[in-house]
Amino acid sequence: MSLKKETPSDVQLHMAALRGDELGLQRVLDSGKVHVDCKDEDGTTPLILAAAGGHTHCVMELLDQGADPNSRRSTGTTPLFFAAQGGHLDVVQILVKAGSSVDTPSVDGGTPLFVAAQGGHVKIVRELLDCGANVNACMKDRATPVFIAAQNGHRTVLSLLIQADAETDIKRIDGATPLWIAAQMGHDHICKVLLQNGANVDAVRCDGATPLFKAAHKGHAAVITVLLKYRPNLGLLPNGESALHAAAMFGHMTVCKQLVAAGSDVLLKNQEGLTALQLARQQKYTSICDYLQDRLRTVLARNAVAMASASAAASTSTSASASA
Repeated sequence: MSLKKETPSDVQLHMAALRGDELGLQRVLDSGKVHVDCKDEDGTTPLILAAAGGHTHCVMELLDQGADPNSRRSTGTTPLFFAAQGGHLDVVQILVKAGSSVDTPSVDGGTPLFVAAQGGHVKIVRELLDCGANVNACMKDRATPVFIAAQNGHRTVLSLLIQADAETDIKRIDGATPLWIAAQMGHDHICKVLLQNGANVDAVRCDGATPLFKAAHKGHAAVITVLLKYRPNLGLLPNGESALHAAAMFGHMTVCKQLVAAGSDVLLKNQEGLTALQLARQQKYTSICDYLQDRLRTVLARNAVAMASASAAASTSTSASASA
């Protein structure tokens, strides 16, 4: 019998699986007019539909009738993928017991663990890890489950992955690390976990930006607080800018104050020869201009005193030598 969804009975079977109609599903299957794994034009089987909807009894009935637990859509996604994505723990357990592969990837490389991590489905992540899921699997763009959990702010999931020996600094193709994406998203709680587990605070993305720079650009003060505890680079980065330049350019006063207090140089010029103060002036951020101008005066005054002291010390040394 054809596996393509071509007959009214095929349609009825798919609809019953989609709705979770166990009796309707049994009736169509018992008619003998359909194949249990009949597919639509996208390669979707009844089992995939039942699993995606969390219809436990329909999933069990289809498996009992011989449905393939590893059937795949044209996208490469399996019943387990959809069950994990939907947060259906009972279905996940049934499928794994029936022989579903925990690491079958979609065409873009995503596995059930990826979508469980993305959705913050803690119990499913734990179940998949216990079943041997590859914690460091990569999608085509090199993103890992840790990256996905960090991006979406799921701390418990992230901790589970790290406990399972996930690497914290695997870079996506664009050079972004889990810490970088967490900083961009403003997830200070995620940044803390990653840094406590050895993440590189100065990991540089392909565009030359670090987590600190991105947090400054976005104005995520809470993230800045966490990052500064790990002594990140406050100077010029490969992109020719500093975090202070980014904060001033985008009008983030609180971040400017945090960075200056941590030791950022208000005299530092970017690749275009501009200081953070000059960038703030261009953008007409008056309050930031006033703040940076005040800090600049303090620095210049301090430098003048230091130079005067050094000059006086040199003069005294010369006089002493002449007297001798």
